[in-house]
Amino acid sequence: MTSQNEPAGPRPLRAVPDDGYTDWEAVYQDNADWVYRTLFARVGNRADAEDLTAEVFLAALRPLRLTASVGEVRAYLRTTARTVLAAHWRETLGREITSIEEDIEQPPDSEEAISNAPARVAHVLESLPDRYRQILELRFLQGNSIKESAAELGISVANAKVLQHRALRLAAQVNDGGQS
Repeated sequence: MTSQNEPAGPRPLRAVPDDGYTDWEAVYQDNADWVYRTLFARVGNRADAEDLTAEVFLAALRPLRLTASVGEVRAYLRTTARTVLAAHWRETLGREITSIEEDIEQPPDSEEAISNAPARVAHVLESLPDRYRQILELRFLQGNSIKESAAELGISVANAKVLQHRALRLAAQVNDGGQS
C-alpha cells in the first residue's frame, strides 16, 4: 500500500531537487560530465578537457550561489566554460574561439561520438608546410618542450618560437577554411 505522498509506480531518479542544489558536491556531480564532454568536443584531448573542466568549476565556485535554480547554475557553468575555453585558445593559438552552443542539452554518450578532432588535426597538419607541421607535431603531439623541439629540428630556440607561432596562425586559418 502506498502513502498519499508517494506516486504510484516507480519514481524517476533525480540526484538534485528541481529547484536547486543542496551543496557544491551536488552541483559538481550533476554537471561535471556534460562540462567535460562539451570541452572535450572543443579541444579534442582528455588532458586539456580535464584541466579546463577543473578550471570551470574553480572559476564558478566563488560567484555561483547555491540558491540558484538548476537552470541558472547550468547557464552560469556554460558561460564560465565559454570564458575558460576562450582563454585556453587565446593562450594556445593567440586568438579566441568561443563557440559553445546554447542549445546543448545532453552530449553524446562516448568521447568518440563527440569528437572529430583527430580527423580535423590530421587534415590541418597535412595542409601545412613540412617545417610548420614538424614543429606542431613535436610540441603538441609529442609533448616536447620548445628547447627539445628546436634541438630536434636543428634550429635555435628563438627560431622554433617564431616557427611555432607562424604554424599555429596558419593552422588556425586552415581550420577556419581560409586556406587549404
